[in-house]
Amino acid sequence: MTPRLIAGAAATDITPTTSQFLFGYPHVERLSSGVHDPLLSSALYINDGQREVLFIANDVIYVSKAVTRRVRERIGVECGIRPDGIMVTATHTHSGPVTVDCLFCQADPVVPKADPRYVQRMEDGMVRAAMLARQSARPAELGLAIADATGIGTNRRDAAGPSDPHVPVLLARDAADGRLIAAMLVCSMHPTVLHEDSTLVSGDFPGLARRHMQSQFLGDACVVLHHTGPAGNQSPRYVVRGQTFAEAQRLGQILGDAVRRSCADVTWRNDIRLGCLQRYLDLVPRPMPSVAQAHAALNQAAVRLAQLRSRGADRAMIRTAECDWFGAEETLTLAQAAQDGRLEQARQSCLPAEVQAIAVGPWAFVGWPGEIFVEHSLAVKARRPDAFVISLANGELQGYIATEAAQAEGGYEASNSLFAASNGEVLVDSTLAMLADIAREDLHS
Repeated sequence: MTPRLIAGAAATDITPTTSQFLFGYPHVERLSSGVHDPLLSSALYINDGQREVLFIANDVIYVSKAVTRRVRERIGVECGIRPDGIMVTATHTHSGPVTVDCLFCQADPVVPKADPRYVQRMEDGMVRAAMLARQSARPAELGLAIADATGIGTNRRDAAGPSDPHVPVLLARDAADGRLIAAMLVCSMHPTVLHEDSTLVSGDFPGLARRHMQSQFLGDACVVLHHTGPAGNQSPRYVVRGQTFAEAQRLGQILGDAVRRSCADVTWRNDIRLGCLQRYLDLVPRPMPSVAQAHAALNQAAVRLAQLRSRGADRAMIRTAECDWFGAEETLTLAQAAQDGRLEQARQSCLPAEVQAIAVGPWAFVGWPGEIFVEHSLAVKARRPDAFVISLANGELQGYIATEAAQAEGGYEASNSLFAASNGEVLVDSTLAMLADIAREDLHS
């Protein structure tokens, strides 16, 4: 018997109502002076008659394990949806409030702790969006498109390096009248067009892409969920002409237009079965240098940055060197924290790391915590092209999972990491095993 597929979607406003420190760039006292575009919590609910799942995408820099747990618990009490069917993600905008107290910035005197009032507002907004999405559910059809978002960014260590411009787009429409319910996309690109000179709250290019898509072809009633795929080494750095809202809008239009083109030939289905799995991993810690070694690396990074500035090097090259300097500072902070136990405490707050897989018919959406290099999701894609990895899901890792090569090279991302690069392979292997388990479960259901 064909399952009775229903779906619903909703978005709630989680924009701060008071001035907040905008988190994402060190050493700048960046208090919000207004709002350019709202921050939203956007939810998609799907029910195949046997299982229920919820995707909740949020325009914030991080969602902690603690917030994820509370949101799942509250939704479970309200309507009984199991935790393994609820995925909570962050777009990673750097123009929103502090939402997690990260160890790596504790030595930065301008970065405050997260405002508990805002964190509560954010959490309440997630739960409300989820409940509204479930309440709005009606008979639906789903379809998948793959957009090509070339032009919104590149590998940020090497413009010609590994990247993934393909953006999967899960679409839901009303089975009765064909009106779009939701568009859920996964884009592997850092939302960092806007820099430290901007003091307006914004979702960066993902928020502006949403606005563009709704006004041009999706319609205001269609909820847009933006998930950030593994983008630890992906950035607009080499494609932007400046760190302005005009540039964020330009990149948002490139993404939105790519989605529009991809949706032209979607095949719609209502014979969708859902599947859910969670696994928890104890990640290997990254060995920390001594404080003396960290000081030496910081001095070396500062000298290189000064040299590039003095000879008028390319803007993108200087920015990479600036970030490497920031990373060396953060490694020093971590090396100092290793001596008094704060480092281990921070690691334990991230563990065990959750890997989540939600199968939606022939497709699977996989949630990984933290900021992950794109090579790791490309390894999954090579084996399972129907599986799409979402990062910054259900918690954070207070830094990056780099590659072995990047760890050996050093640089910002490898410096700002609590966990070893070898964990990337662990994530990949665990994910492939989970996807195989879900497939077997579906065959025997």
